[in-house]
Amino acid sequence: MKLNKLKIGKIETSGNLLLAPMADVTNLAFRLLCRQNGADITYTEMISADALLNRNRKALLKGLSSPADRPFGIQLVGSSPEKLREAAIFIEDEYKPELIDVNMGCPAKRITGTGCGSALLNSKTAVYEIISEMTAVLKTPVTAKIRILEREEKTLEIARLIERAGASALTVHGRKAKQMYSGSSDLAAIRAVKRELSIPVIANGDIRDEESAEATLDFTGCDGLMIGRAAIGNPFIFKRIKHYLETGEKLEVNRQAQQLEDLKTYVALLEEYNLCSSTNVRMHAHWFTKGLHGSRQIREKINNLKDGKALIELIGNYSQPK
Repeated sequence: MKLNKLKIGKIETSGNLLLAPMADVTNLAFRLLCRQNGADITYTEMISADALLNRNRKALLKGLSSPADRPFGIQLVGSSPEKLREAAIFIEDEYKPELIDVNMGCPAKRITGTGCGSALLNSKTAVYEIISEMTAVLKTPVTAKIRILEREEKTLEIARLIERAGASALTVHGRKAKQMYSGSSDLAAIRAVKRELSIPVIANGDIRDEESAEATLDFTGCDGLMIGRAAIGNPFIFKRIKHYLETGEKLEVNRQAQQLEDLKTYVALLEEYNLCSSTNVRMHAHWFTKGLHGSRQIREKINNLKDGKALIELIGNYSQPK
């Protein structure tokens, strides 16, 4: 059995599978669906510290949670230690998450262009100040998510600084920022970080099925796995991986029927939490129907729908050929 408990600060979970924070993806409804499928910890999509401090409505909605969405983390993005600290204090008081994460890995130009995300890794001073400013004032455990750097020693130096500043865990995406999502995740680089630190290290990147999950855990020795793009439109991946890590056997499932069922549940959750108006339902529906028989036709119908209830009705009347 390779599915171990995960302890971050005072938070302890029965498993070690985490849902990555993803922009426009990990809203409350999607997090709940992934949790129903076995995710042990979920993170919100990244929230701008500046937007939170300005009480931007869209930013405030991103932090929305529910009792069923526990334990969960809120990920902050920013470049100012002072603003990140103040935003984190607001988050702790307003949302009471189990974890607060700092985005130090996003490679998107709109993020790095403002000195945020992976751009922070260019300044050891900024990395240390941001984490230490937050851990000095928060009761909530602080985590960080980074990408690897050009030289291994520089990656290890950043990782050591994050631990020394008081972070309770570190997630490492095994690609350099310039790679974006091309090429392969460097498991050796992640393993080097794990061997260097005493806090939990979470592996991220290229975990897309049962075999890659097992191989990543075995090779890196990491304390947990963070699954990102492979979960988009496919939250059932958590159930598949968890079952495999627990039993060594693969789940037999009708993938297309499961996709439809997950889509119906997802839209129902959006309706339940009044998130349809703030979520690109069509975009998510397209992800969920990828690979389905007649997917082009069903996507055309989805594009003409006005609300979530109409989408549920359409999906309810749609069945895959045997």
